[in-house]
Formats: sequence, C-alpha cells, structure tokens
Amino acid sequence: MLTAIIDYESGNLHSAEKAFQRMAQELDAGEVVVTSDADVVARADRLVLPGDGAFPACAAELRGHKGIYDAMVEAVEQKGRPFLGICVGMQLMATTGHEYHDTPGLDWVKGDVVKITPGDPALKVPHMGWNDLVIDHPHPIFDGIKTGDHVYFVHSYHFRVNADTERLAHVDYAGDVTAVIGRDTMLGMQFHPEKSQDVGLRMIGNFLNWTP
Repeated sequence: MLTAIIDYESGNLHSAEKAFQRMAQELDAGEVVVTSDADVVARADRLVLPGDGAFPACAAELRGHKGIYDAMVEAVEQKGRPFLGICVGMQLMATTGHEYHDTPGLDWVKGDVVKITPGDPALKVPHMGWNDLVIDHPHPIFDGIKTGDHVYFVHSYHFRVNADTERLAHVDYAGDVTAVIGRDTMLGMQFHPEKSQDVGLRMIGNFLNWTP
C-alpha cells in the first residue's frame, strides 16, 4: 500500500512525514512518501493533503500545481481513494473559504470556512494549543479514541458544515469549533495529528488501516 502526502508548497511536511512513516511501519501499512509528482498521486492507495497558512493562498497553490490537483481530484472523486485533509488541507474540502475574500474550495463537504468567534471575549484568536475532543458521530477514525482526549490546534478559521452528520467531532472554545469532518472516503482534521502525541498517532494509524 502506498500513502502519498501531497506537497504543493503550502506547509512544513517534515513532522507529518515522520509521524505517518512511524505508524505505517508499526502497523505494516506499506510505504509513505511526500510527493509533488502527479503520477505518484494518481497511483497512491490513499492521499493526505496538509496545509498551513491562509485559505486563499493554499487554494491557489493547490490549483496552481495542476498535475497534482487533477490527479488528486480524480483519485478521490472517481476512484474513491481514502483521503485525509489536515488543518487548511481539511478546510479546502469546503464549498467556500471566507478568509480575506471568498475563495472556492473543493466542495467535497458542503459548508463554509469562517473566522472563529468565541463567545468569551477573553479567549484569543488564533485558537492555539491543546483542546478536548467531543465525538459527535462514531467512525473508525476514532478507534481507541474517546471524548476528552486532547489534540493540538493552531488556526483562526474553522469549518461550519451544512450537514450535522458530516461533523464527526468538535471542541469547545466558548462555542463549537469543528475538529473532524467526514463523508464517504473523505476525512478532515482541523488539528495537527502529527503534533498531538499518542492520540494523534493513533488517529493516523486508524486512517492508514481504514477501509471505507
């Protein structure tokens, strides 16, 4: 099995690469590569799309790498390959991002990416640090994970999904902040699993073992 972490020049991929490779080795889950090669993306068995920075810049970079973009869309939409978006990589799954200006997303999960507005004005944005997961819907990605487990966030915008069934988990930041989304063969995590210690590694392993 080949897992491709897509490199479209929008994030530091070193820690993600190491975390995915570690879990793939522990679980005998095949090879993990970081790639900017469209042919590798096209033949990968599962895909990971990271992302750091602003939604418009990441969307422009992804679409600007046309070969990678087309191969990824075909793999997910036509071949049904398991897909995981991380941080802005998850946000790009939305219909529209509203950071700076309206930017179309992949429209894989209906909804909008909007600025976090905590109900408590003492809470700062960005939402940065550890927070407790609240699992909304069971999913294989949560095997061995429970409500109250901690994961690590760094973000100022979050994903408001249209369908409640596609918000798999959230956290409380003086208001709900979407943490995990999913439908069909697609998953997204707003937090950084590669920085979330044992809980994050467990979820990476669950993704590598997941058969939709």
